[in-house]
Amino acid sequence: MPKPAILCVDDEVVVLESLEIELRKAFDDAYLYEFAENADEALEIIEELVEDEVDLLLIVSDWLMPGMKGDEFLISIHNQYPSIITIMLTGQADLQAIERAKVYANLHTYLYKPWNTNDLLEAIQSGLKKI
Repeated sequence: MPKPAILCVDDEVVVLESLEIELRKAFDDAYLYEFAENADEALEIIEELVEDEVDLLLIVSDWLMPGMKGDEFLISIHNQYPSIITIMLTGQADLQAIERAKVYANLHTYLYKPWNTNDLLEAIQSGLKKI
């Protein structure tokens, strides 16, 4: 059986690289880590994970990305896969976007960039405990 997955979505490659380093340091190889630079790429990855019968447990998503914004993306995911835990990591989300994500995507939490590693890991761990 494949390892469960965590997906990070951000249009800044340096952010994705930082997230990968922090996740691997904290959780080692307990999870499969996937990374996407926009919502469309993330949707393709999710489709592949579903086909491969990999449990996607949690998504960490930026808000301001080209194409689909993070709140729209997380709402879309929640409508299809309500058990996936969602976290928004953003430097620019407006309060309405965060509120929409809370209400319509069951947003677990949101963190502002630049993030504190301990806060991020605590948010991920508390989200994973809900599963």
